[in-house]
Amino acid sequence: MEKNVDILVIGAGPAGIISAVTARKYYPEKKIVVMKSVAKGVIPCGIPYMFASLKDPEENKLGNAALDKNNVEVVVDEAIAIDRSKKTVATRNGQVFGYDKLILATGSVPITPPIDGINKEGVRPIHKDMVYLNKLIANVKKAKNIMVLGGGFIGVELADEISKIGGSKVWLVEMLPTLLPSSFDTEFSSIAQEALQSEGVTVLTGTKVEAITGEGKVERIKLSDGREIAVDEFIVGVGGIPNSKMASEAGLDLGTGRGILVDEYMRTADEDIFAVGDCAAKRDFYTHKEVPVMLASTATAEARIAGANLYQLKVIRENKGTIAIYSTYIDGKVLGSAGLTENNARKEGFEIITGSVEGVDKHPATLPGASKIKLKLIFSKKCGIILGGQVAGGISCGEIINLIGIAIQKRMSLVELETLQMATHPCLTSAPTVYPVVLAAQDASAKM
Repeated sequence: MEKNVDILVIGAGPAGIISAVTARKYYPEKKIVVMKSVAKGVIPCGIPYMFASLKDPEENKLGNAALDKNNVEVVVDEAIAIDRSKKTVATRNGQVFGYDKLILATGSVPITPPIDGINKEGVRPIHKDMVYLNKLIANVKKAKNIMVLGGGFIGVELADEISKIGGSKVWLVEMLPTLLPSSFDTEFSSIAQEALQSEGVTVLTGTKVEAITGEGKVERIKLSDGREIAVDEFIVGVGGIPNSKMASEAGLDLGTGRGILVDEYMRTADEDIFAVGDCAAKRDFYTHKEVPVMLASTATAEARIAGANLYQLKVIRENKGTIAIYSTYIDGKVLGSAGLTENNARKEGFEIITGSVEGVDKHPATLPGASKIKLKLIFSKKCGIILGGQVAGGISCGEIINLIGIAIQKRMSLVELETLQMATHPCLTSAPTVYPVVLAAQDASAKM
């Protein structure tokens, strides 16, 4: 028997939840259903912290409270097919849902690298499933030798957290020359590597995993430099690819990175189907090229756009691209990145200037808890428009990178940042006389 709803959301991660909650705000009379394939989900960004920082992995659960509060029905089932002509979705359990508007928030699936032995027991991809992750964490806590594959944010944060468990040896392997290569220039990547090494993590950059050997279960890892390392657990943290198979089978267009193609209001080629979050294709804010950005912050921004504009364009979108804005926390150090790095800007052909500064996040610098700050801004040389920024230091850097993200979104100029008006306080910020964003802009200005 077919069940008819006004708005059907497939996926109950951050993108799915915020889509439904936003739709309820703008369309209070509509019947909204969210379908989730996993009964017990997790907060994606909190997965690494389930290993050590949280007392209990269950503290990272992603429940239904926000949906219940907004009178959104939740169905635990897996969508397997979309019939666009009939406007229905069929599920694994034999249910059929008719929809007026459909939002695809199906997320991503872990990348399985083509490594000999990748399917052996003890090789652990990261799935956003509480039951699966509880078993993975239990196995890791019993292991003596653990290798993490991937020097992006997932791999770096996993290695950092696992090193805190104690009693085990941790390796982090990245095939490119530096960690976090897509988001940071070398002088910032080195800060992340030094922080991990200070915790006892063995960081192997410029190194490939060529084979995983063992009798049924992983026992040894063969590396491109000829070494073989004995391990008990091998964690695959190389990221994900859009979960877009069902959308493709329904005839929706995909981009080169397999993300579902959408316009700036998150509409697909079908006017009644929207796509948000990891499953949707992203375009760079400045170049409009497709970019593999998978962030909860980006996903929720897209979800608010889709949820508001399902039936009419109620919220006009001014941000017509994706600002890749990241932050991470390693051994007490914050690293943040927004927009283009210097390396990526030069590769794209931008003529740029940069401004850099080092300082302290409190004043005077002798105050308890003061941390050093390193900040870099990238500007277009001719017009002085900000293209990107990176920062490393204490907790305050988590919000400094958001300030830089706003500057990018509003296409602020070097002069506007040089004359920035800000609130300062000895215990909270750098001194107004040496505020790092202003000083970095001034440093760039001198090169114009």
